[in-house]
Amino acid sequence: MTARPLDGVRVLDLTNVLAGPYCTYQLVLMGADVVKVERPGEGDLARQLGPDSALNDARLGVSFLAQNAGKRSVELDLKAPEDRERILRLVTDADVLVENFRPGVLRRLGLDWEALRPVNPRLVYCAISGFGQSGPLSQRPAYDQIVQGMSGMMSVTGTPETAPLRVGFPVADTVGGLLAAFAVAAALVGRDRTGKGAYLDVSMLEASISAMGWAVSNYLGAGVEPAPMGDQNFTAAPSGTFTAADGPLNIAANRQEQFETLCELIDRKDLVTDERFRSRDIRKRNRHLLNAEINAGLRSRGAREWETLLSARGVPAARVLTVPQALDLEHLRERGFLHRVPFPGRSAEELTVMGNGVRVDGEAYGPPGPPPMLGEQNSERLETVWNALPGGAR
Repeated sequence: MTARPLDGVRVLDLTNVLAGPYCTYQLVLMGADVVKVERPGEGDLARQLGPDSALNDARLGVSFLAQNAGKRSVELDLKAPEDRERILRLVTDADVLVENFRPGVLRRLGLDWEALRPVNPRLVYCAISGFGQSGPLSQRPAYDQIVQGMSGMMSVTGTPETAPLRVGFPVADTVGGLLAAFAVAAALVGRDRTGKGAYLDVSMLEASISAMGWAVSNYLGAGVEPAPMGDQNFTAAPSGTFTAADGPLNIAANRQEQFETLCELIDRKDLVTDERFRSRDIRKRNRHLLNAEINAGLRSRGAREWETLLSARGVPAARVLTVPQALDLEHLRERGFLHRVPFPGRSAEELTVMGNGVRVDGEAYGPPGPPPMLGEQNSERLETVWNALPGGAR
C-alpha cells in the first residue's frame, strides 16, 4: 500500500451517527488510524439505522457501514472510572480526538479539552456540535433537520409555492463533518510548526451558513434577500433545469458565448438579438419567457443527445439522474470512486463503500478494511490497538 498523507496519525473517535463519523471517515481515507470508542452493548446509534432491519438488529445498520469502514471498535463506558482511565491511556498516544457530544457532557466526565491537554499537550481536540460550544444556543439539541431550518437553507430550497423544503440528504451533518476534517488536517500542520495541539470548536449551524456562499453573500453585500427558485440558478439565465424530448436536462449557459451557442444548436439564433434577452441582466428578469422558448427548441432531441452536443460545444449540460444512475456512471468507475471491502462478520461477502472524490498522485483512496463489528478490538491490549492498522506503528 502506498503512503497516504495522514499515515501514522492516530485518531480517537468518540463520535456518533453522522457528522463526527463522516469527519473521521475522511481522515481514514487519507491514511489516519482511527479507533472508535463505543457504548458497551449498544455502540454508535447509526448501527441501528438503515433500511435493512436485519442489519440494524445485528448492529450493522447501513448508516453505520457507510461512514465507518477502516476504523477499529472498542467498547468503553465513559462514565466508568476504570474505562475512563483506559481512554486516558489512549489519549496519551493519540494525535487527534474527535467528539460530537452536546457541549458540557465530556467536561462533566473529566474528558474535555482542559482535562486532556495536560495528558497530551500535542493533542488536536475537535468538538463538533449543532451550534458550537458557546453562545445562547449551545445547549440546545440539534439534528440535521433542525440546522437546515435555522441556517436559512430550507427557506431557499424549493419553489415559492413549495418552500421551505428540506434538502434531500443530511447536508448540514455532511458539511459539518467535512469542515471538521479540514480543521483537523490544518491543526496537524500547525502542530508540526508550533509543537502544540489545538482545540477546534465546529458549529454545524455556522458551517451550513458558510456553505450557502453566494445566497448569503448577496444579502450581506448587496442587501438582496435570497428566495426559493426551484430548479433555476439565480446567478444567470438560461441556467437551470429544462425539458428535452424524453425528460429533464440541466443547462448552465452562464456566459454570453454559451448562450449564443445554445441558441445556435436549438436553431433559435433569433433569441440572441431579441430585446427581451439581449443581455445577462435582462435575461434574468425574463427567464420564464426565455425558458419557454428554449424548452420548445429542446423538444427535438432526447436529454442524452443534447448533453453530448452541448457539452462538446462548451455549454455545460447534463441529464438529471437518479442516485442509481449516477453510481452507474462509467466516469465513476474509471476514477475509482467506489471501493469493495469485506462485509463485517461475513467472510464470503463484500460491501461497497464510497471514497471522497479526491485523488492523490493519481490514486483514489479507499478504506484499508471493513467497518468494525461492535467491540471487535475489545480483546486487544490498549498498548497494541494503535499498531493494528498499516501505518499505526511509529
